[in-house]
Amino acid sequence: MTTPKLSVVISDDDPMVRDALRDVLDAEPDLEVVAVARDADEAIELAERHAPAVVVLDIRMPGGGGGRAAREIRLRSPNTGILALSAFSDREAFGEIQAAGVTEHIVKGASNSDIIAAVRRLGRPGSG
Repeated sequence: MTTPKLSVVISDDDPMVRDALRDVLDAEPDLEVVAVARDADEAIELAERHAPAVVVLDIRMPGGGGGRAAREIRLRSPNTGILALSAFSDREAFGEIQAAGVTEHIVKGASNSDIIAAVRRLGRPGSG
């Protein structure tokens, strides 16, 4: 019996980060990047359209930032797990995203295995 792939939407305003995340996640046999967003508005729209298992969401990006995107994604795709991604430890921005219901946070530059493990934890609650 094969387990279905976990669908992932990536949202980051930096094209190099988007490409790197896509490469890392798509290389895993159980993960599939179904869409990539450049800003909060696009992240919300793609999460609503695809209802992915996980959204990897940059905390600081155009369109209201990760906090606004996380709140809207929670409303429009309530079963989607959200992994917050930030370039630095920003307590205020992370506090805002936690208030939106985000529990997983990774700092950019974390190892690929840490990112993959976090996506799997969010995508398959209780299995990891």
